[in-house]
Amino acid sequence: MTTRSAIKSSAMKMSHPHRTKMHAATQSQPEFVETFAYDAPPLKQTNALMNQTTTTNVDGKIDIEYARARIPAELPRSKRLQVEERIKKLLIEKNAVLVAHYYVDPYIQDLALATGGCVGDSLEMARFGQAHSADTLVVAGVRFMGESAKILSMEKTVLMADLEAECSLDLGCPIEEFSAFCDAHPDRTVVVYANTSAEVKARADWVVTSSIGLEIVTHLHNRGEKLIWGPDRHLGNFIQKKTGADMLLWQGSCIVHNEFKATELVQLKNEHPDAVVLVHPESPDSVVELADVVGSTSKLLSATKDMDASTFIVATDLGILHEMQKQSPNKRFLAAPTAGESATCKSCAFCPWMAMNGLEGIEHALNTNSGEIILDKKLATRALLPLQRMLDFAAEHKKRVQASGDIVKDRPLFQNVGAA
Repeated sequence: MTTRSAIKSSAMKMSHPHRTKMHAATQSQPEFVETFAYDAPPLKQTNALMNQTTTTNVDGKIDIEYARARIPAELPRSKRLQVEERIKKLLIEKNAVLVAHYYVDPYIQDLALATGGCVGDSLEMARFGQAHSADTLVVAGVRFMGESAKILSMEKTVLMADLEAECSLDLGCPIEEFSAFCDAHPDRTVVVYANTSAEVKARADWVVTSSIGLEIVTHLHNRGEKLIWGPDRHLGNFIQKKTGADMLLWQGSCIVHNEFKATELVQLKNEHPDAVVLVHPESPDSVVELADVVGSTSKLLSATKDMDASTFIVATDLGILHEMQKQSPNKRFLAAPTAGESATCKSCAFCPWMAMNGLEGIEHALNTNSGEIILDKKLATRALLPLQRMLDFAAEHKKRVQASGDIVKDRPLFQNVGAA
């Protein structure tokens, strides 16, 4: 079993020249004592990443304070097992199902699978919840994922461990400013990434994910349509280069993927010349250009299973390493670097808001019905239209996503539609 603390601690096994420096930095941190089969950085819950600010809107005026992320303390093993057992009983009593994102704590991921739930990306989670017979969906992820699940399942109760678990892309695209941006260019079709609020989705003509976005933009470009793209500028730039489409890009970014560094990645590639580089397209262009595989979390996960390589450098949130290692236990996974020589860790690629999901929060939500996602029905109806437009497009291109309840069986169905 690999906890988030274990993911952080496993850097002690890193084989590159910075290993000694990184190990020395953890000598006063007794919690970093375990090692695991994949490589990742030492990272305390109070890491400086959470105290940084960044500007993410088109005018560069919106500050996101990562100190808001309240990461729950890791539970002792005996207490964790007790909480897990109580959650299992509550899921049955409430006719509920747990759906978890690849980036949340590994214990939560494994609990979701053990109880008949789902581990996936945001679209997989929402579609799984829609197809499942449960009355209540417990979403372990960030707020926009809970909203997406609610949009597709308005008749169901959708709960979250912490409603303040946000997303920098969502926060960096406030509806008032984005709507004004769209109004200033009324001749353009509005295409938004799934990592947005229900209000922004309702303002859009299309909602897309990172895999099918390329095909949908190609389709719209071939029809002669000019586009507004939001909120991730890096994914938008990637698609724009691939398609040649006329796109105005909202200047948002993901706090995790925006931090990957090309210079450091080149150095790591030189140290591991046979490693395959996997990059999520929310990363900067200079990093994407170094990739062997570019794609959504599901696509990157599939690549680790399907390719013959024994070593992979992974440029996305560290949470995905848990599932990668489970599916390919004999392969090695190196966390792509996000920082320079003076940094406290070579790769700080984890989302503090994802880390806010805890087992006790899930138990509390089930016990009290707290953390419920509430959406206005008219808003949800409007937000469903562009989302359904994407799903219909996927169906026409034989990429229909139909969840059976067996996540292993269903994963190939989801991978061509893509992830948020």
